[in-house]
Amino acid sequence: MSSAAEQEAVEAVSNAAEAVRSGRAVPVPQIDGRLKERPNGQVRSQVVRVHARPGAPVWPGSSHPLGARFHHGPDGTAGTNFALWAQGAEAVEVCLFDEAGAETRCTLTEHTHEIWHGFVPGVRPGQRYGFRVHGRWDPWTGARYNPAKLLLDPYARAVDGDFTLPPEVYAHVRDWPQQYIADTVRDDRDSAPFVPKGVVVHDDDDWADDVRPKTPWADSVIYELHVRGFTMRHPGIPEELRGTYAGLAHPAAIEHLTRLGVTAVELLPVHQFAHEDHLLRRGLRNYWGYNSIGYFAPHAGYSASGTAGQQVGEFKRMVRALHAAGIEVILDVVYNHTAEAGELGPTLSLRGIDNRGYYRLQSDQRRYSDYTGCGNTLHAGRPHVLRLITDSLRYWVTEMGVDGFRFDLAAALARSMHDVDMLSPFLAVIAQDPVLRRVKLIAEPWDVGSGGYQVGAFPPLWTEWNDRYRDAVRDFWRGALPDVRDLGYRLSGSSDLYAWGGRRPYASVNFVTAHDGFTLRDLVTYERKHNEGNGEANRDGTNDNRSWNCGAEGESDDPRIGVLRRRQLRNLLTTLLLSTGVPMLVAGDEFGRTQDGNNNAYCQDNETGWVDWSLLEDPAWQSLFSLTSRLIALRHAHPVLRRRAFFSGRSQGADGLRDLAWFTPAGAEMTERDWYAPAAALGMYLSGRDIPGRDERGRQVTDDSFLALLHAGDRPVAWVLPEAPWAEEYEVVLDTSLEAQSDPPRTRHRGGRTLTVPARSVLLLRVVS
Repeated sequence: MSSAAEQEAVEAVSNAAEAVRSGRAVPVPQIDGRLKERPNGQVRSQVVRVHARPGAPVWPGSSHPLGARFHHGPDGTAGTNFALWAQGAEAVEVCLFDEAGAETRCTLTEHTHEIWHGFVPGVRPGQRYGFRVHGRWDPWTGARYNPAKLLLDPYARAVDGDFTLPPEVYAHVRDWPQQYIADTVRDDRDSAPFVPKGVVVHDDDDWADDVRPKTPWADSVIYELHVRGFTMRHPGIPEELRGTYAGLAHPAAIEHLTRLGVTAVELLPVHQFAHEDHLLRRGLRNYWGYNSIGYFAPHAGYSASGTAGQQVGEFKRMVRALHAAGIEVILDVVYNHTAEAGELGPTLSLRGIDNRGYYRLQSDQRRYSDYTGCGNTLHAGRPHVLRLITDSLRYWVTEMGVDGFRFDLAAALARSMHDVDMLSPFLAVIAQDPVLRRVKLIAEPWDVGSGGYQVGAFPPLWTEWNDRYRDAVRDFWRGALPDVRDLGYRLSGSSDLYAWGGRRPYASVNFVTAHDGFTLRDLVTYERKHNEGNGEANRDGTNDNRSWNCGAEGESDDPRIGVLRRRQLRNLLTTLLLSTGVPMLVAGDEFGRTQDGNNNAYCQDNETGWVDWSLLEDPAWQSLFSLTSRLIALRHAHPVLRRRAFFSGRSQGADGLRDLAWFTPAGAEMTERDWYAPAAALGMYLSGRDIPGRDERGRQVTDDSFLALLHAGDRPVAWVLPEAPWAEEYEVVLDTSLEAQSDPPRTRHRGGRTLTVPARSVLLLRVVS
């Protein structure tokens, strides 16, 4: 250790002693990586009882269930049972707050299997509460207890208030001059006036009046949307309901979804979340919500009816309204990390309850293992953390009515000690859970740690976001694929990734865009990200956009560029909705939503991030919406486009006709050499005669046969149509070279004849005879 650094550490120790004597925050410095004796002996938590009333009577209560549950106790007395898992705690207080903010503390004296619990008579629904947890302050061993910090119940069903993150919310002195030891300096200021509170909620809804759509995976079309962003600018939604669950439940919102034909909405995070400190300092907010802190509570900011528990009922009414329209509700959930960030982050809940028990720590237990890029990683391999996650999932299914989940950075949840393990406790528990194994499960199959990329590796029951599909389709239409091998796999269900272990083509969730990255319109308008509005000097967001601006960066008045861009949009949407697998659209892409080139709009809670419904007044974007709805309707009408099993590619009859065949523009079937040759065109024949499986009455499923011609070249190509046994005659169903798609010409062409396919276009032909 250098003399200068040693002198700095000695000064820190001196400051610590003075802080102890004066009653200010207690610093506990580290020298040479070793824990030195503290200047005032072992520092114990000092209970700060400012504005606190004497404790109410507490009966023993029960250790199950966890959280705050209102019920009638002994002799029919109404009250609430509080139970909190806090393994290393020395004492736990439940803190009750009245409307004026006055605090009453009740000590939970019962301790069963590491759960502190007690029944408080007279506490009814609507009561605001939090916990204070006493224990050692010893960051070097991962212990970060600080009873001056009011903690949110991990099982809180509703949250009242917002996280603003002033210095008082940090268990350490956030602005300590020596930042390298700041996380070891305890801050004893009371955080209660500055943090949201949990709310006691009584839930006796049995969902008897709800009918779940239960759409089969193969028939699903997913629509990713943001509750606030989808509704904020919708002219048909009353202003007081915009940005809320009630707004999404409004007939005007649901009418758009049903016209489009999607079967499920995938909601960006609706768990209670907090805004990051660095955003608040720049006057921004976390818009997407990937910063969860309450895994049982609907985010209060999306409630039109109130935040004292009313948000729970409002969310349920939204789910019922969507179900009544035949639309499933899938939640994007973030169980890989929490809003408490790294060691310099705020203490909001789990860190103060049992830091070592909930988070993955490094060998230096001051530090967190970060497989998420967000500062911390929940330790899903531990029983109590796994219980928190699965209790939350079951709650949203059984008591909130949702139909499935998309797991953000799912690979982080599947890690055992360090490596991703497909036999991990998390995946094993999900596979055997009688509730969770029956709902839709979607993995984002990667995290940011070593070995975290796991596309194609998740076990049966799971579907996955397939970024290999995204990249191949983008590259094909921008002319960046050297050949068409990868495209062939992606169009036909990605059998190279998923044809193992009983998995099906619908294991692949196909997407071209998602919330993270360019919108579809921006994908054909920008080649570079334009994230200056995020306040990070355009450093945030990916540089690997695989986009093509069609000749000009940004919006252009050149009519030729506008025509080309709209054609490219039609090509991308058509490719997506004709591909085998589960298609996922992003809200607004069907009518040209733009974020002005921002490919990381996570903090743009404004018109950049919100859907602009005025675009539907433009005939050009109306036409794109019409094409998208036509393609979805075509998909629903034809089982050959939504297969439940992979193609075999083998002859099924004496005529040699196969369920899937690939053709060159010369009209010949693709050979091995053709797959490796440079090419910008690919023909895909889908036979409706050879669909595996039977309908509900046991009858063989049959359908029309189709030929899709995809041509990404910049000049027209003469294409010889395959003749018998493939077809005698074809009918054009769709031509993306046409601006108007509402009523395309039903022209017919004989097999063996040459058809001119326009540059950069898709032609879909139906076999007539």
